[in-house]
Amino acid sequence: MKELEKDELLEINGGASISATLINALSRAVSLITDLGRSLGSAIRRTMSGAYCKVK
Repeated sequence: MKELEKDELLEINGGASISATLINALSRAVSLITDLGRSLGSAIRRTMSGAYCKVK
């Protein structure tokens, strides 16, 4: 195996790619935020219109 000089070591690049796991986590986070917003909007609309189920 060849030993590299210091200036050769400084030229090595790597590890800056986006992995599938990161993309999956970001898409799930966006989906979660969208679902939370939809639920909150529905709750506000039902409260303002009074159109929610009342237990007798």
